[in-house]
Amino acid sequence: MADGSIDAQRLMELVIATYHAHESTYDAFEKNTETLLRDNQVLRGNLSALSQAFDGQNRLFEIVLNNLPLGLSVFDAGQRLTLYNIRFPQLFGLMPDDIAAGATISELVGKMRGNENTTSRTVRRTARASSAKAGNSSVRRREWLMHDGRIIQSMVTILPDGSSIAIHADVTEDRKAAERITYLAHHDPLTGLPNRMYFREQVDATLAEREEDEQIALVHLNLDRFKSINNTSGVSVGDKILQQVAERIRAAAGSENTLARLGSDEFAILQTGKQQPWNVTALADQIRRELSEPFLNGEKQVELSVSMGIAIAPTDGEETDILLKNAGVALSHAKADGRRRERFFTGEMESQMQLRHALEADLRTAVENDEFELHYQPLYDLAGRRICGFEALIRWNHPVRGRVPPMDFIPLAEEVGLVVDIGRWVLRRACTDAAQWPESIKVAVNVSAMQFRSGDLTQDVGEALAAAALSPSRLELEITESVLMENLNEVLPILHALKERGIRISMDDFGTGYSSLSYLSSFPFDKIKIDKSFVNDIVDNKEAHAIMRAIILLGDALGMRVTVEGVETAAQLALLECEACDEIQGYHISPPRPVRDVPHLLSLPPKNSNATPLPTIKG
Repeated sequence: MADGSIDAQRLMELVIATYHAHESTYDAFEKNTETLLRDNQVLRGNLSALSQAFDGQNRLFEIVLNNLPLGLSVFDAGQRLTLYNIRFPQLFGLMPDDIAAGATISELVGKMRGNENTTSRTVRRTARASSAKAGNSSVRRREWLMHDGRIIQSMVTILPDGSSIAIHADVTEDRKAAERITYLAHHDPLTGLPNRMYFREQVDATLAEREEDEQIALVHLNLDRFKSINNTSGVSVGDKILQQVAERIRAAAGSENTLARLGSDEFAILQTGKQQPWNVTALADQIRRELSEPFLNGEKQVELSVSMGIAIAPTDGEETDILLKNAGVALSHAKADGRRRERFFTGEMESQMQLRHALEADLRTAVENDEFELHYQPLYDLAGRRICGFEALIRWNHPVRGRVPPMDFIPLAEEVGLVVDIGRWVLRRACTDAAQWPESIKVAVNVSAMQFRSGDLTQDVGEALAAAALSPSRLELEITESVLMENLNEVLPILHALKERGIRISMDDFGTGYSSLSYLSSFPFDKIKIDKSFVNDIVDNKEAHAIMRAIILLGDALGMRVTVEGVETAAQLALLECEACDEIQGYHISPPRPVRDVPHLLSLPPKNSNATPLPTIKG
């Protein structure tokens, strides 16, 4: 006012006017303040949740870190320990005081209960790079041999700044498993000897390192007739025998030679640094002596023999395959020559083997082209003084080779598996031919072990009889002791089934095997055929005569007919008549003849031995 006093009323109006002028601004401020307060509360909540989550993550990280089966360690650029898990000191045998913060790598290595395997690392680096680049980092592998026998492997990642992160694992069991797998890949699990694969590697290496004037001998060994042990005594017994065989050969071969089991009952020895053939001959003699002593199977004794084939480098080959093949060829000749011996490879053997392969091919063609025929040798009944039957004997008429002797192709047919097809053909042809003879005349057919093992003999016999309409009683099957030795438990049921059908069963070559008598008690044979080797000296030798008489009496006591093979003289016939032998077979009656000659043989008069004086038996 003019007098300087304040107009209160006017001041109030101005204040109210000013408030109304900024009223909208104040409202916005209040709203923003409320929004900030709410956001602040949300942010506080989020921060609290993040803090809790971070704590949870830390706890989870610690749980995972300390429960890993692997050890973890982190070192800074100064090679000082900054982080580790519980497994890390456990793996290396470190105590809590050893791993205090700031401990250096060198300090920790000095306190570890083990040492770094620098040899292993060097070998690996030589074979292949032991570090691999990963970006700007590098990965290195280290291995530690602990005092308690454990193997610890470390994978170390070195970062660009010089710090490192390492993962540590106990690889002891893995290493043992790998070594076991490697061992089994190169060794025979039954005998512990190196196997064929390892042996080939050794031969390869030895031949590659051979000095110019050095000779290397390779011996291929095979046990004679070992299969019969498995078949008669069981595989478990055979395995025990093989383990004993391996130990004896190992002792004979010595540590300076490489011995391996090639498979089944086959072994091989590599001999180096010796004068040949003298030293390998001495080795073969030592092996033969070691194996000559009986092997034990419980309280029983088992006798074995061995055949050996020998090839010498460089004369017989400078490559592993050739040397092994030639030793095998020599072994085959040792077997063919009667077993129980060793043979050195020769060039002639290779030629003979090629001829054998050619013969095998021709034999397969002969089966397909029906190049075989049967000849028949009479069985002569001494009491009735007449032919009572014929034995069927196969002959091979080769279109180029001419007549091939049975001893040249029958063993080969057995070896290559053709004897089953050939035997089936013989059965059919023999039954067909016999059906044309008088009903009183029987036919005898030889049956091989493989026909029992690989074919269906019962069915083949049944089909042959049915096709020929021949009575089963007119068929006689001849088996040798080897048939029974192959697998007595499988053969006997087949023999019983055939016998029940009325077919006669004969044991051929009786007396040539060491256990013929035991087999007579295993099966009721209808007949035993005495091998011709017993007949040769019965006229002039008292002991041979006595043995023949004993066998005839044995057959009579067991109710079995007795046929004597190989009778070639009237004197032998007369003596056998006096001993009441049942039947004879041999050239004195007739050699084997083609089927067309059978009617003529049946029409011949009986052999007259009455005029033949009995021979004087010499002492």
